Amino acid sequence: MEFYSRRLVKPEHLNPANRLFGGQLLSWIDEEAAIFAACQMKSVSHVTKLISEINFMTPAHQGDVLEFGFELVHMGYSSITVQALVRNLVSHLPVATIAKMVFVHVDAKGLPTPHRARAA
Repeated sequence: MEFYSRRLVKPEHLNPANRLFGGQLLSWIDEEAAIFAACQMKSVSHVTKLISEINFMTPAHQGDVLEFGFELVHMGYSSITVQALVRNLVSHLPVATIAKMVFVHVDAKGLPTPHRARAA
């Protein structure tokens, strides 16, 4: 698995238990995975179709730096499937995993269309 980006957990990212809010983490994962998918598909026009179960494994706290890793699982005709791992940069403890995220390349009407990695 390759790690592509990092985020700093700041006070505004915390829930009432003073841990990283799960919704914030999901937003970051979706954004970072979409960028990864764009690079793989050579696409600027794609949507998130599916995010499988997320496994929150260890909490993240204010001041933690998280790194986001993605791996290509499957390259389809109009889609790409990736898996994700978020881990603490210092301890390397896993914060969250997602086994399956699917992104679909779409045309101007929002309909699935072959991505550029397949058309090449």
